Parts: sequence; structure tokens; C-alpha cells
Amino acid sequence: MSLIAFIGTGIMGAPMAANLARHGHEVRAWNRTRGKAEALAAQGVLVAGSAAEATQGADIAILMVSTGDVADAVLFGPGGIVATLSPGAIVVVMSSIPVDTSRAQAARLAALGIDYVDAPVSGGERGAIAATLSIMAGGDGAVIERLRPIFAAMGRTTHVGPVGSGQLAKLANQLIVGVTIGAVAEALLLAEAGGADVVAVRDALIGGFADSTILRQHGERMIQGNFVPGGHAEVQLKDLRTGRAVADAAGITLPFQRLAERLYADMVADGRPLLDHSALYLTLKDRMRG
Repeated sequence: MSLIAFIGTGIMGAPMAANLARHGHEVRAWNRTRGKAEALAAQGVLVAGSAAEATQGADIAILMVSTGDVADAVLFGPGGIVATLSPGAIVVVMSSIPVDTSRAQAARLAALGIDYVDAPVSGGERGAIAATLSIMAGGDGAVIERLRPIFAAMGRTTHVGPVGSGQLAKLANQLIVGVTIGAVAEALLLAEAGGADVVAVRDALIGGFADSTILRQHGERMIQGNFVPGGHAEVQLKDLRTGRAVADAAGITLPFQRLAERLYADMVADGRPLLDHSALYLTLKDRMRG
């Protein structure tokens, strides 16, 4: 089994680290808010006092942090973990970060003999807990094969191309998620406005051509008014903005992406950045009333 450092134990990271420990790996975790990491001690995870302490002697360092800037700081900033990693170690960034940031990190680490894989995930908090995440891995195929037993403790892995491709796949995922949440919200609002039983409408759609994980999970959230975050609205907005930057650089226009970005920006401006992204339903409902 490998010695794994896990940096970032928030909504997604905590159950991911716990599942690695459950599969017999030695896991050292660090989180900026220490209490979030300490809760993992009962599940066999060792809690480190710093990121560098977590990665000292580690074979694999997994980052599950909020942004590319935070990942850069953890890797290369004052007290950064790069000084603790030996040639042959692997850095795996499972956060959603810009493609160019991912490629730049890989280049800096390659110069030190450290391998790099960008492997963002999809599946939300439920998938992290159940170890059913979709893991989109970009990097050298041989390195990803070495990581498959590690990834297997967290979900299902697909090698999608060279470094940066994982982030591109995640941006595609987030575009589909963001737009589909809006479509599900509007569909339920339409049914309600017309006088239908929205619970029954959702039940009728499940199993049909409009069925989706988002209809099942986020549609249920909308009906129940449960917007405790499994994925924050501000993170959804960040990913949509990152996707637009990639599209702009490629010289292509994505109309649905732009609409979704504007709606999530409105949601965040309305004071809902830390609600689940399915709470876009509330922003659309406010617009309907206005």
C-alpha cells in the first residue's frame, strides 16, 4: 500500500480520504481548517499539522483544494510541499483548476522528476461518500496505470489524454451540469405554474428520455427546498467562467454556457454563493415572480 498525503478535506475531500484509508492505504491529511481533518482520525486517517508535514516521504500527494491559485500556493508557495517530495513521487490534483495552471504545474514538477496527473472528479458529495466518483485523469498513461488501485478506492477512472485533459473533461462536465440544473429548475417551475403536481411530474419523467442524475437528485432538492451544499454555487460559477476562458481562447462561442454563467452570477450576487448549485431554482423562481 502507498503512503498518500491528502491535502484539502472539505465536502468532497473528507470522504475521499476516508475511503482511501478504508482500503488499507496509509493516509496523512491536512486541511487549512484543522477541525475538518481531525474528524477523519476516527476513520484511520493521520492528521498532519501542515501540508508539508503531510507530504513528507509520501509516494503520492493528492490535492483537493478550492482553486488553482490555492493549489499553486500549496505546491510552490512558502512552506510548499514540493520541497518534501522526492523524484518519482506523484502529485495528483483532483481539484477543478484552469487547464493552463495544470499544465504549468506539471512542467515545474517534471523538472524535479515528480510526476503529475490532473484528475478532477464528478459525482458530488454522494459520489465521494459512496466511492462512485467519475475520475477524469489527464497525464502519462503509465503513471495513471500506477494510480489505478488508488483511484479505485474513490470511483471509476478514465484516462482522457495528456496533462490538462482531465480539466477539460471537468469543464465539459460542469457545462452540462450547470445548464441541466437550469433546465430542470425551469421545467419544475413550468409544471408548478400550470397547476401540475411537481412531485408527480418528476416521478413521471424519471425513466423517460429526460431522465438524468440531475433530475433525480437536484430535482428532489428543488422540490424539498433542500439546498445544503453538496456543490457550492460559487464553485459552479468559477468552473463556468474557466470554461468560457478556454472557449474564448479557442475562438468558439458557447451560447448555453454564457447564459448559465450569467444566471449563476446572479445567484451569487443574490447572496447564495454557499448554497448548493441546485438553488439556482430559487433565483429562477425570483425572476419568474419579478
